Amino acid sequence: MADMGSFREAVTAWAAGGPGDLARELAARLPVRAAVLLEGPSDVAAVDALAASRGRNLAAEGVCVLAMGGAMSVGRYAHLLGPPGLGLRLTGLCDERERGYYARGLERAGAVPREFFVCAADLEDELIRALGVNRVRELVRAEGDVRSLQTFLRQPAQQGRTSQQQLRRFLGTKKGRKVHYGRVLVEALDPDRVPAPLDGLLTSL
Repeated sequence: MADMGSFREAVTAWAAGGPGDLARELAARLPVRAAVLLEGPSDVAAVDALAASRGRNLAAEGVCVLAMGGAMSVGRYAHLLGPPGLGLRLTGLCDERERGYYARGLERAGAVPREFFVCAADLEDELIRALGVNRVRELVRAEGDVRSLQTFLRQPAQQGRTSQQQLRRFLGTKKGRKVHYGRVLVEALDPDRVPAPLDGLLTSL
């Protein structure tokens, strides 16, 4: 049975140079109305977690949330999924330093170039600021990672950095950790403390 996961896999294969027939077929069959273009899987985990906390099933709403493997891929994905390709509405979330890739990629594909949301540094930074350093440390302890964090903080490279910078770096030190905490941090947010870029993205869909 076709589902949004199958469509996502078909789009990823298409973007990698494969045929687009299956993606076109699934887009019509499901049907898919919009695509959220994200840099990586930790962003997907955060968006999915926020949607679930608000009682929304984006896949059932015809929204495909995609990890592109980096912001530089946005032009290719926008061309395939936007007006030149499947004609889906496009939106996304990116880091401030990647804003130019998104703006140019969407504009060249004929999509609305301003319809994406920008984190000041990155999404992890936004979430740490929203929760506060002490709360994030509590969550790290609850997840069984406090010893790893203590070892990390003793590294010479971490001396002189702020606690927020240290936590942000820690989340990216082990494969899968950013994805895991993308969900954990979002689930711990108070409803009125959701970072503006993440809240704006979900509200726009």
